[in-house]
Amino acid sequence: MAGVGLAAVAAWVPCRRWSWAAVTFGFHHGFSTLLARKTERTPQWLRACRHKTSISFLSRPDLPNLAYKRLKGKSPGIIFIPGYISNMNGTKALAIEEFCKSLGHAYIRFDYSGVGNSDGNLEECTVGKWRKDVLSIIDDLAEGPQTKKEIEMKGVWPMPSKYSEEGVYRIQYSVIKEAEHHCLLHSPIPVKCPIRLLHGMKDDIVPWHTSVQVADRVVSTDVDVILRKNSDHRMKEKADIQLLVYTIDDLIDKLSTIVH
Repeated sequence: MAGVGLAAVAAWVPCRRWSWAAVTFGFHHGFSTLLARKTERTPQWLRACRHKTSISFLSRPDLPNLAYKRLKGKSPGIIFIPGYISNMNGTKALAIEEFCKSLGHAYIRFDYSGVGNSDGNLEECTVGKWRKDVLSIIDDLAEGPQTKKEIEMKGVWPMPSKYSEEGVYRIQYSVIKEAEHHCLLHSPIPVKCPIRLLHGMKDDIVPWHTSVQVADRVVSTDVDVILRKNSDHRMKEKADIQLLVYTIDDLIDKLSTIVH
């Protein structure tokens, strides 16, 4: 993600695992941040900041219709979030579109309600209303297996996984919603027994930092976090199993000493 949005535009959008990236810009932030990583492509696409696609409109019950232009392409897609009173036809928005087009990535640019070609009265607009605009674009226009709206509509999330023969684990939406009631890291965890947390640093499913967070939250003072630099999520290699057994054996001795 490149650029900084006015009034922390990026903070408008809750943390979701969409296969999209939001790019925000404020009044004075240039395009150099994005170009710095792709300078070798600049002559091919920056000069052609035009697009011939017609304007589409996202209809929303009881809310102004939003004007947008969408470029179909592969994931991850990019959504351009304009700065204050900026429309989707600015230099940066068009340049990013040409860039995405050259690489075959999906791209969406849009006008806030009350701005550009979108419906609505600018004088009646607020930050909260524009936040809803951003979420409408993400939920109703962005495509991909991780959009929240698709999960809600189909009732299942096909989570990609290299550990499944099918390549995905099909997780029911009811499981995801119910799990929200069991989040533990927002407050102290009332566990007082000795705890040993073993985690592979190459775990691409659950970041090893999570174990550190758990260790910090439990009330027990006897907590060790053991990290295996070359182990993955499953930790099923011989050395991993050996470490697990040794750790359990050590805990048994410790607890036996306490009991006796």
